Amino acid sequence: MKASEVSYNRVTMSKHHTLAGIFAGLAAASIWGGMYVVSKIVLEVIPPFSLLTIRYILGALTLGVVIYFQKNKTPIAKDFFWKSFWVGFVGYGISLAFQFIGTKLSTASNGSLVTSATPAFVLLFAPFLLGERTTTRRIIALAVSSLGVIAVIDPRNAELSPTLFWGNMSLLAAALTWALYSVLVRKVSKSGDLLTSSAIMLLGGLPSSLLLGFWEVKTQGIGTITPGIIGGLLFLGIISTAIAMFLWNYAFAELPAAVASLTFFAQPVVGTLLGWFFLAEKITPLFLTGGVLISIGILIATRE
Repeated sequence: MKASEVSYNRVTMSKHHTLAGIFAGLAAASIWGGMYVVSKIVLEVIPPFSLLTIRYILGALTLGVVIYFQKNKTPIAKDFFWKSFWVGFVGYGISLAFQFIGTKLSTASNGSLVTSATPAFVLLFAPFLLGERTTTRRIIALAVSSLGVIAVIDPRNAELSPTLFWGNMSLLAAALTWALYSVLVRKVSKSGDLLTSSAIMLLGGLPSSLLLGFWEVKTQGIGTITPGIIGGLLFLGIISTAIAMFLWNYAFAELPAAVASLTFFAQPVVGTLLGWFFLAEKITPLFLTGGVLISIGILIATRE
């Protein structure tokens, strides 16, 4: 094979992996953007951390079944297991716990605004943990996409009351630790199978969610479990956890962290669209402008 053909094949494969990573990240963020309607219904019956525990168990079991039927399975090295477990503890044990607490103590609009800082934190961590360069193009892409998400969310809806301080701080901690988790996923994915690693990461979230979930059940109890609630649990555990978490991890395994993080901005866009479709909420010109800016930012980042 000629050197030019080898070079062409490498470029083609690189573009394929880039597109696959972008679509995986957008799909994950879109699923999360659409899960709030289901979560709201299920949370009326099952307390937050109890629901989180069920999600992690269902998610890990789902990925475990897929792994079981995989061909050419390799033994899980002890070092790889614990690296994946502790990365999962950061993302699912700490970050999502902060998100639940922040959402409870603050407001939904504040939650959307503060957690949109996640890609900026990824840009902060990536050079130190992954050795990725912070290029001018990536900074411009982040700035353009951030303007877009601000337009979609509309910060005029945010509340800065002193009574919401600890809630907002918890949301900020959630954004910071989720960015750290995402960067660490890229680091761990280089040392073993991503599917196996993703399943182990979900187990990493169980110690804290089990402890808090047990306390919730003991103090608050659980409501009536109907077929609809069971359907919601299956959706949240299999689609929103097993599939979406794996897709998010895949995006960070395939793309530079600063590029993959921009797909996070699809979340508020999808959430707004679903609000328009199911709840007859209005789509404003500001939202449309924001969606265009987010798309431009992602395109700028992937053209590097």
